[in-house]
Amino acid sequence: MDEIFEQFVHLASASATLIALYDADDRLRYANEAFRAAYFVEPDETPLWPDLMRRNFDLGRGTVIRAADFEAWLRSTLSRRGKIGFRAFETDLLDGRWFWMTETVQKNGWMLCIAGDITSLRVDERSVRQDRDQAIRASQTDELTGIANRRFVMARIEDMVGHVAARERGDGCLAVLDIDNFKYINDRLGHQAGDLVLRDFAHRIHQNVRRSDCFGRVGGEEFLLVMPGTTAGEAMVIVERMLALIRMSRPLADPVDFSYTFSAGIAACREADSVSDIYRRADQALYAAKMAGRNRIWADGGGQGAAF
Repeated sequence: MDEIFEQFVHLASASATLIALYDADDRLRYANEAFRAAYFVEPDETPLWPDLMRRNFDLGRGTVIRAADFEAWLRSTLSRRGKIGFRAFETDLLDGRWFWMTETVQKNGWMLCIAGDITSLRVDERSVRQDRDQAIRASQTDELTGIANRRFVMARIEDMVGHVAARERGDGCLAVLDIDNFKYINDRLGHQAGDLVLRDFAHRIHQNVRRSDCFGRVGGEEFLLVMPGTTAGEAMVIVERMLALIRMSRPLADPVDFSYTFSAGIAACREADSVSDIYRRADQALYAAKMAGRNRIWADGGGQGAAF
């Protein structure tokens, strides 16, 4: 096996094709010379993908990013990156090159990225393809918060249910997260403040979502967190950390002492589940958390997370 890997590295090093391997935390673990040159990565560097993109954006190099707000672009991109087994798309660099990139993700979260140079394709067709890609991104993104929307996150639930049913992956959990007393926030402080709370919630939770998981807004103040390959106990720990994080947030300038919380319901995926089955049980667990006093987590079957 070592000999095979050595041969792969030797061939990849000499290839003009960009080749990179990221681990489940989205840290670069291998990249050939062509990739490192295109994205300005030193031979001994193993940066996280978001940090690499942020650094290149600040220095005006690497990927062309057509967004006034880089962090909003990054949040939107991360909400889709690595969430499905395979995707392909076009990307262009500030040096004028154009690439066709593929991302292949294993069940353990490791991702292989391969990009071939397609700069020689007709320039007048690029705008059409670019408009197509932007339309796809828009159709998968929640406009207010910039994270995944209902369509995208529901498809990830369907993927998880399918894997469990086929016994390709034994565990999986769905959490329904709902901001507590959100109507009161809107009525008391106004809809602009309510929108700020929604954005703050989406931003803070998304920063703590594993790449293998998918977090999205499905409407109003309700969000879903899809956690493939995760037991109910593991899901409870993950969401409890998020609950503690949100309790400390102070997203409004006025009143400065304003704080908010959320409640969550968690359901573990069963082999016979449909998407509606697991969603219904997670929603029922959320209802139990609300009835128990809000600002807490409830698991399907009666398990309760920490409440403060």
